Amino acid sequence: MEQRRRGTPHGDSTGLLGRSSECALLDQTLAAVRMGESRVLVVHGPAGVGKSALLEYAEQSAAGMWVLRAAGVESEMELAFATLHQLCAPLLDRLDRLPAPQRDALETVFGTRAGAPPERFLVGLAVLSLLSDASERRPLLCVVDDAQWMDRASAQVLGFVARRLLAESVALVFGSRQRDRDLFGLPELEVTGLKAADAHALLDSVTHARIDQRVRDRFVAETRGNPLALLELPGELTVTQRAGGFGLLHADTLSGRIEQSFLARIAGLPEQTRLLLLIAAAEPTGDPALVWRAAERLGAEPATVLAGGTDGLLEFDARVIFRHPLVRSAVYGSAKDDDRRAVHLALAEVTDAQADPDRRAWHLASATAVPDEAVAAELERSADRAQARGGLAAAAAFLQRSVALTIDTSRRAERALSAADTSLRAGDIEAAGRFVDLADRDVQNDWQRVRAHLVRSHMVFSAGFNNEAPPMLLAAAQRLEPYDMDLARETYLIAWASASYGAANRDSLMAISRAMRSVPPPDGSTRALDLVFEGYALLITEGRRAALPALRRAVTALAEAPLQDIMGWIWAAGGSSALLWEDRLMAEWPIRVIEEVRRLGALTALPIYLHGLGLPRVLSGDFATAAAIAAECEAVAAATGVPMTRHTTLMLRALEGKEAEATTLIAATIEEDGASGQLNGVASAHWAAAVLYNGLARYEEALPSAQATTQSANQLVSQWALPELVEAAARVGDDLAAHGALDDLADSAEPCDTDWAQGILARCRALLSDDAGADELYREAIKRLGRTLLRPELARAHLLYGEWLRRGRRRAEARVHLRTAYEMFVSIGMEAFAERARRELLATGETVRKRRNEDAAGEELTAQERQIALLVRDGLSNPEVGARLFLSPRTVEWHLRKIFAKLGISSRRQLGDALSGGGAESAG
Repeated sequence: MEQRRRGTPHGDSTGLLGRSSECALLDQTLAAVRMGESRVLVVHGPAGVGKSALLEYAEQSAAGMWVLRAAGVESEMELAFATLHQLCAPLLDRLDRLPAPQRDALETVFGTRAGAPPERFLVGLAVLSLLSDASERRPLLCVVDDAQWMDRASAQVLGFVARRLLAESVALVFGSRQRDRDLFGLPELEVTGLKAADAHALLDSVTHARIDQRVRDRFVAETRGNPLALLELPGELTVTQRAGGFGLLHADTLSGRIEQSFLARIAGLPEQTRLLLLIAAAEPTGDPALVWRAAERLGAEPATVLAGGTDGLLEFDARVIFRHPLVRSAVYGSAKDDDRRAVHLALAEVTDAQADPDRRAWHLASATAVPDEAVAAELERSADRAQARGGLAAAAAFLQRSVALTIDTSRRAERALSAADTSLRAGDIEAAGRFVDLADRDVQNDWQRVRAHLVRSHMVFSAGFNNEAPPMLLAAAQRLEPYDMDLARETYLIAWASASYGAANRDSLMAISRAMRSVPPPDGSTRALDLVFEGYALLITEGRRAALPALRRAVTALAEAPLQDIMGWIWAAGGSSALLWEDRLMAEWPIRVIEEVRRLGALTALPIYLHGLGLPRVLSGDFATAAAIAAECEAVAAATGVPMTRHTTLMLRALEGKEAEATTLIAATIEEDGASGQLNGVASAHWAAAVLYNGLARYEEALPSAQATTQSANQLVSQWALPELVEAAARVGDDLAAHGALDDLADSAEPCDTDWAQGILARCRALLSDDAGADELYREAIKRLGRTLLRPELARAHLLYGEWLRRGRRRAEARVHLRTAYEMFVSIGMEAFAERARRELLATGETVRKRRNEDAAGEELTAQERQIALLVRDGLSNPEVGARLFLSPRTVEWHLRKIFAKLGISSRRQLGDALSGGGAESAG
């Protein structure tokens, strides 16, 4: 690890000259942390501007605080979690205090245990918990210098942690030459050059010979007040330059000019001393023992090397310390290629192959100028270890270097395919493209060509839902059939999903489904996914009735299959139960899934399954729980950076009938998801609009929204929007649209003998029936829907029946159903539908006082506070709540204090009575 020496060669007063405002900000940061708050600061600016001096000032000012320090090292950028390990190493004896999944995640990425690669967000949550726990004893200052050289895995985790700190006594301060993409949006302090007066004072302190005033002014101007430049460059001025200022800095960039200054000093050192500097520059850990062992292998003896000193450029202490990072880069960059390779080879030879195999492999790769199969294979093994720790970016880097050192074309194609696939999974689509191009050039057989096409297909799919992905995935699946039928079937299903939920149209979905029908049945026992495969293909090509047997068997098989085996396909299970109109299965299935997702730490997938839990809660009328689930979903999506359509919130706002909030969200979703090709989100937004406008009795606006939804390739959303289309079209008198929608609904619901399907179908048929038939159909709808979980649908059946009775002048009967509907809508929280029912009641001659759902306890709570309150009420501890919501236990406690104050209670035991809904409400 590269360290910084305290202060500067001229002492702290020089290092902080003119930095009073920056120091004051750091003092304020530390003071806030001592008061129990969290603070994050990204100190950024060009090389030599004084960032490290400010970070050292923060360390020296952190009296009474625990200080953790790390520094990014350029040559370690490919070693996963290297910087994070530096920072957390002093805390590893506290790992047993973390929840088991978090503890296991950290032990896995730090290589102390074997296990499945954890998601980086679970690692981030573990680090958040670890820092929070450490800060319980005393405030904590975490300093990460040279953050521009953090390895990607560490940068992602620390960026995540920085965004989740809230009520912990933790300061997280980064020093960086530029703002890293993983640190964007965090509070920052830009460090610029010194003001003119301070720059002149610093220049005067290091220039004893007289310099012309105009030269001094120009020197200060051209260095832009950069302290390191002011300290290092004056010694290079010739007599001519001091007299007239000719040829100062204009020919080079400032950082390059400073490096040149260091190079001039390096060039004046003896050859063996320069060799020592090169070894130290190539050895990233700063371990003096390693440096000296490598030096001895190259014939450099300590007594000889250090006889004349190092001109202050290098210092040996507990670690090897460079004067400045620019010294390291100047030494390494100016060395001859042969010298660099010799140094890396020596370092590889003295690096323990058992304790540090990956760093040894990287040294070997850097020492190799020509293809070398042994080194390439070692890099491949390092990639496997990196993937096992969850370091996909590091694994991709190892594989990419392995490709460069491979001469056999067939083997190079294999490694290029692995590099492309791993780069894609690490989120580097550009690198994936480069290496799949290389693989295409070297492929030796059709199997490799097929895999290259598969990678390209996934590249297009990963770039977002679009019209190109479904046909590419379809072609990939067809080409895979002769080689790997299981992989081919899985690729068909991905193609089906991309066409159904993405930007493709129904013609594309039909083409994929027909191709799936032509795939021969699997040999041997039928897997759950094989049944899903069959059911989804039949659904599009032959219709609901033909698909039902396979879908029913698929739902049963998926419910019995180990979740680990089908984790990537759980969307298919939830979709199958909804396609069968099984409201209870649809509501129960996600609970089991979410428990397993949490246990496995598969956090990027969690929002998908939370929506699978939240939407049934909305449709059942449990709005408080749905809102809490939606809040958790948004918290997870925000923490992981995974974009997610707000399906649950869209339908929640629509059924609540809050027009201003709903229309704003609907419009934003249509615009944003439409622009990115997420037409599944667009369809959900149109469905929500149809529900909203039907509730507001603005049927002429509901009609086009419902029509837009039913034209979607998404089978579920288009299915659920059909009743909205029937109602809106019937109310505006568009009989053709109404009967067409009813026919489509019958095709979907009639084969499914469930109360949900038959109740909705009866209600819609009643809307379009004559007087004699409608009465019986409405009664059937009420009876059927009364046996489901779907209270809003039951209330709407009472409303439609009451409206029909009133128009038939059966006012007494109408009042009964309208009153029932009104009471149900109010209790659920469906304001627009409640107002519609109230107006109908008034039209029957009944006096109705406008009422609203009384929720005194929850009215003041934010969505996140309600979620926390529900989880605590259900018996979860603060660490368990934090693990769910990506918060530290101390932040959960901070929220609880606010919740208690709002609810007027003083203990966790009182939450059950204070929260509306009592025991019926669940956090999911």
